Amino acid sequence: MICRGGDHPEVASPACSAFGRRRSGSVELSTSIGSKQKKACHVMSDSPLSRLRNVGISAHIDSGKTTLTERILYYAGRIHKIQEVRGEGATMDHMELEKERGITITAAATRVVWGDSQINIIDTPGHVDFTIEVERSLRVLDGAVMVLCGVAGVQSQSITVDRQMKRYGVPRISFINKLDRQGADPVNVIRGLEEKLGLTTIQLQLPIGLGADLDGIVDLIRMKAVYFDGEHGEKVRWTDIPDAMRDEAENARTGMLDALSFYDDELLEMMLEEKPVAEELIHAIIRRGTIGGEFTPILMGSAYKNKGVQLLLDAIVRYLPSPIDREAFALDRANEEAETVLDTSPDAPLVALAFKLVDETFGQLTFLRLYQGRITRGEKYLNTRAGKAHRFGRILRMHADEREEVNSAAAGDIVAVVGLDCVSGDTYCGEGVNYTMESMYIMDPVISLAISPTRTTDRDKLAKALNRFSKEDPTFHLSSDPETGETIISGMGELHLDVYCERIRREYACQIEVGTPQVSYRESPSRNVDYNHKHRKQTGGSGQYAHVIGKLEPLPQGGEDRYEFVSKVTGGRIPTEYIPSVDKGFQSMMAKGPVAGYEIIGVKMTLEDGTSHAVDSSDMAFQICARDAFRQAFLASRPALLEPVMNVHVETPSEFQGAIIGDLSSRRGMVQATEVMGPLTAVTAHVPLARMFGYATDVRSMSQGKATFTMEFDSYRRVPKAVQEDIIKAAKEAGRVR
Repeated sequence: MICRGGDHPEVASPACSAFGRRRSGSVELSTSIGSKQKKACHVMSDSPLSRLRNVGISAHIDSGKTTLTERILYYAGRIHKIQEVRGEGATMDHMELEKERGITITAAATRVVWGDSQINIIDTPGHVDFTIEVERSLRVLDGAVMVLCGVAGVQSQSITVDRQMKRYGVPRISFINKLDRQGADPVNVIRGLEEKLGLTTIQLQLPIGLGADLDGIVDLIRMKAVYFDGEHGEKVRWTDIPDAMRDEAENARTGMLDALSFYDDELLEMMLEEKPVAEELIHAIIRRGTIGGEFTPILMGSAYKNKGVQLLLDAIVRYLPSPIDREAFALDRANEEAETVLDTSPDAPLVALAFKLVDETFGQLTFLRLYQGRITRGEKYLNTRAGKAHRFGRILRMHADEREEVNSAAAGDIVAVVGLDCVSGDTYCGEGVNYTMESMYIMDPVISLAISPTRTTDRDKLAKALNRFSKEDPTFHLSSDPETGETIISGMGELHLDVYCERIRREYACQIEVGTPQVSYRESPSRNVDYNHKHRKQTGGSGQYAHVIGKLEPLPQGGEDRYEFVSKVTGGRIPTEYIPSVDKGFQSMMAKGPVAGYEIIGVKMTLEDGTSHAVDSSDMAFQICARDAFRQAFLASRPALLEPVMNVHVETPSEFQGAIIGDLSSRRGMVQATEVMGPLTAVTAHVPLARMFGYATDVRSMSQGKATFTMEFDSYRRVPKAVQEDIIKAAKEAGRVR
């Protein structure tokens, strides 16, 4: 049997009909996302939208996401030749840099047909430096496939992806990949999902052999062995389970049903009465629990060896939600931003979120997720942030870097529109509504570089490139050093900035000079200080007068709050209209601290009292007074420098473990854990970013090129006193502070 989407008899329509309460041919579901119980859908069995899936494929770097996506495209008939990540470059890695480096840099979208369902797929990067691509993809997706390496299991970026999925309440399926590799251990991977990520797992499959002996998969629902024949595993063969695995499979199925019985009373009764359980009932319970976030189904295979991918596609259709299974909310700007549930009907007024921008030669390409209504070519729609209507000229359906023009698209779909003037996170609405949708979480940059053109004639090219990249990528920041006039770019890591520098050279033919990477330190108070400051200035005519009394306090380290303002002024001692002026004056001092010229964080300013003058007090007077009071109080609070500390995860052959750990310790690192994974050892440590520059070269030399590492921002922590003195001295020499 050739398993391409059009002739796959094993794929059922989205299985909603076997659970819930039947009402005139519809089914009422309920799902929990976060702390809210939300009615998920009234799914009509013949609804086209119920057969649409918007799915992201996410994982730690080098877990096989792009290889898996390539197989999905092949088995679904979207492509007719399999290309590998290392070599020609996979279909979804369409940038030259992606093909050269063998990594995914930008999220790429495509659409496939499987059975009677359509699946929009976004292949996301695995490297933490490009995690914004994962963040904004998960913001608009209805479901996800979390890919895990069968040898390494849950890795550092797996934890980040898990956090992102939980942030947006995205239901997931977990696929344990690379079971053809030596040392593969799916049991250990499942244990990691439960212990490290706190997930409840339901194992649906067993591998037939491991490593070089991986031969097929046992489906615990149908209790059949599945083999993948043909040159590329395109022929799926269902047969009896091997005798040697019969007992193991029976025990695993019993465990699966026992776990599922916690979520369904009917199944529990059937098990107690030892009645046979219908496959459709099992599928229905798994679908309900997956959409509700109660557990994650576990599937297995090897994308590179073409095993298990078709069964994963079946599971995506069966278990992950359609757009009508998940409620979406918007804020009604015309009704005091009241929370409003969006209607997935294509006949309702349009509501769409712009979640990604790509600036091209012929204009900006804006990726939209449609939540309500429909867009039609040539019609105008309102950008509610800008308050301007834009005409949608060309509507595209994307397949990596290829595109197909369409005349319209409806709720639930993901498309791109050419020529819109907007920013990431903007909401577009049709006539009659003025809604805004919550945007995505944006991480702060932790590393900066000074950049300048080699030739003065390239200044315009560089400016154009930097403006484009800062608009496309919310984690790529552009600024100017007020002391030196240098252009500063900031990002999530060395690789992040290195990729953009290389793109400037290639895409804009602009030769650049790049300075030494600079760490984004922060300044923070370390003790409470009372302030009592009076600003008085008389120059003839009306003068300036303001008086503020209060307290500066440090906020807890590691918290999300960077600045907090509290007013306790009573009795009109300071007129109400001047209290925001005090707040504004305090906030204006946060951008550049007096210690070393870095941003100030972790400050609570309490305004307790003060005085004003009937004639001489003004908005500006209280702003100036607040700035002076803040500076004096902050300098008296024994301010400390904070440095970004990275969570570093190194995987190395065990023979190099000692050298790796010793080197991390010499970088002021603190080893958090070590874990033996067959022939490899995983070392996790917290290391200051300032000591990690050039680590990629060092770790290769220590391990004969065999070790790999990833790192991501963990938290800001106090710099040791001796190091702080060196940083302050360097800041003074550079003219950042006096």
